Amino acid sequence: MRILVAIGFLLCGITSAAAQYLGNYTVNPVLPPAPPQLPGTFNNPFGNTQNSPHLYDSQGNYHGNLNSNQFDPNSVANPYGRYGSRFSPDSINNPFGAGSRFSPDSPDNPFGQGMRVYAPN
Repeated sequence: MRILVAIGFLLCGITSAAAQYLGNYTVNPVLPPAPPQLPGTFNNPFGNTQNSPHLYDSQGNYHGNLNSNQFDPNSVANPYGRYGSRFSPDSINNPFGAGSRFSPDSPDNPFGQGMRVYAPN
């Protein structure tokens, strides 16, 4: 039984280690800038889950794809999607939800950590 649990933790570690950390998405001027990325990484109009960076808060909750595709259902640019609507609590575009200036995870909080950005697996 312990061996199965150990293998499960090992597999989880391998899966999470595959995602490359790109930096934090924040307006905080004190935090170090994210490392340079290829042009078009964040504003890809044809982005989807397979080729766009992903946003995560400090609890590890997913908050959408960081691209400019308004038709991607998981994009922060989709005004009708869960992660792009200004009415969705999971959207960084909602000033009363995940995008609140007072939330420590919000990219719009000038004193917060922002959200972590990871490259797609």
